[in-house]
Amino acid sequence: MTTNPANDWQPTAPLRALKLRAGLYALIRRFFAERGVLEVETPILSEAGNTDPNIQSLSLEFEGPAAAGQRRRWLRTSPEHALKRLLAAGVGDCYELGRVFRNGEAGKCHNPEFTMLEWYREGWDHHRLMEECADLVQAAMALVGKRTTVRRMSFGELYRDRFGLDPHTASEAELYAPLAMFGIDPQGLTRDDLLDLLMTHLVQPVLPDNRILLLYDYPASQCALARIRPGEPPVAERFELYLGPLELANGYHELCDAGEQRERFGRDLVVRHRRGQVRPPVDERLLAALDAGLPSCAGVALGVDRLLMAMLGCERIADVLAFPFERA
Repeated sequence: MTTNPANDWQPTAPLRALKLRAGLYALIRRFFAERGVLEVETPILSEAGNTDPNIQSLSLEFEGPAAAGQRRRWLRTSPEHALKRLLAAGVGDCYELGRVFRNGEAGKCHNPEFTMLEWYREGWDHHRLMEECADLVQAAMALVGKRTTVRRMSFGELYRDRFGLDPHTASEAELYAPLAMFGIDPQGLTRDDLLDLLMTHLVQPVLPDNRILLLYDYPASQCALARIRPGEPPVAERFELYLGPLELANGYHELCDAGEQRERFGRDLVVRHRRGQVRPPVDERLLAALDAGLPSCAGVALGVDRLLMAMLGCERIADVLAFPFERA
């Protein structure tokens, strides 16, 4: 985005958007207060970073006393690890509304720092949580007089319906075929890369603006921090919520096994090494919390700025931010 030096001190979001953000925050807090979900606050800086190869962390150097701890600190990409530590300590259902940071993510729908809402429900699975997530999004859209319908589909159902193939068993050649029209070079792309490209290039652009899509039970290879349910095929117990073409939320029936989580972190670091990426420290405090006993739960993270974009009908995230990255 080009800026005019004479006026780039001004906000990019109009006053209406700034007021709506305040109204949305108030709605979120009422929504969870009525349901007995506790608002908490956790650190933005951590000794550990995110190992996910598809998410890059920002870091900084602390210059205070060595006794304060590790000098290199990582800005959180989500509050997930800290919230799970609170759950393991017995806090119960909780949420956090705050800023998170991701390196390299800038564009029409991305800002390197953005607002995330993340919450956890003890004793719930991803199906129950995705219904609550849809309820919250519908309440937010009602703030601006918009009504939304909800459609629920498994990952397999969506790909069979849209492309006539089973995403769990189709060959890489079959997955690539619908993408050939875009001239995408398949060299080095994995099955998961191809599945993601099918979603971003051919599914999301045609999703109706007034419909919430709840997409659940992902391929096991896309489990992240979710449980894997055995079967034929095994699936990751996770969901994503789309509102029109915007991906708003990503939720899991959370993995509670410390040993399995450590193995997944290790696999992430192997991929990062192969790609030449920075390998941040594994979160040993999270693993200790899982070892101590994370209650069975489901959790979800929702992008608040994108929700505001949908509420206002904006196409640029800058239209809902007072000062985006280039004006910060």
